[in-house]
Amino acid sequence: MVDLSDFAPAPIPENLRLGHQIEYLCKQLLEHSLLYEILVYNLPIRQEKQTLGEVDFILKDLKTEQIIHVELTYKFYIIDLDISEPLHQLIGPNKRDAFFMKMEKIKNKQFALLHSEAGSKALADKNIAISNLVHQTCFKTQLFKPFKVKTLQLEPLNENCIVGYWLRLSDFNTDSFTPYQFYIPSKKQWVLNPDTTNSWTSHADTLLKIEQHLVKQNSPLVWMKKSETEYEKFFVVWW
Repeated sequence: MVDLSDFAPAPIPENLRLGHQIEYLCKQLLEHSLLYEILVYNLPIRQEKQTLGEVDFILKDLKTEQIIHVELTYKFYIIDLDISEPLHQLIGPNKRDAFFMKMEKIKNKQFALLHSEAGSKALADKNIAISNLVHQTCFKTQLFKPFKVKTLQLEPLNENCIVGYWLRLSDFNTDSFTPYQFYIPSKKQWVLNPDTTNSWTSHADTLLKIEQHLVKQNSPLVWMKKSETEYEKFFVVWW
C-alpha cells in the first residue's frame, strides 16, 4: 500500500497518450512509496538501430531486494456473453483487441524480450542480473457488462472492475435514456468520473454525435447524468 496522505502528484503532460499518462502517474506513486526503488522506467530495447520493444518498469523490492520487471496495462473492455470462455469474453469496444490476446502478448513478447540477447545486454548496461529477475503484470481495467444484465460470474477476474455497461443504438434510442443529459468524453477522459464535466447535452444532440461515431465503426464511451448525484457510463457499440 502507498500512503497518500502527503502525496502531491505532479501535473501529467497533456501531450502524452492515455497509456503513457497512466505510466507517468504510476511512476510518481512508486517514487512516493517506501517499498520500491525504480531501477528502470520506459527502457527501450534496441538491436542495432531497430527498437524491439520497451520495458515499463524494473523495480527493486527494498525489503527482499528482489528485482521485479513490471508491465503496466490499462484497458477498457466490454463483456461479450456470446463467448463461452470467461477469459475470452473481455474484448475492446471496437473488437480490435482482447484481454486474452493482450496477456499472451505480454507473456510471450514483453517478458521474453528481456531474455533475448538485446534485452540481456540492456539489463547488463544497467547492472541488473537477469538471473535475479521476476516478471509481473499490473493489469488495470474498466469493464462494461451487457445492458440490463444484473449479475455476472467473472471468476477468476475482479468483479470490482465493472464500472458500467454496453449497448447498441436501438437501446439508447428508448425511453430508458431520452429524459437524461449526456457527454461523450475524449479518450484521455475515459479514466475520469462522469461528474468531472459540465458540458452536458440533450438526448437528441447526443444521438447525432453517437451516429457520427458509429458510421466510422467507432464505439463511443458515453456519460449519462440522471441527477446531480447519479451518473452512469456506457459504450454504444457499432457492431
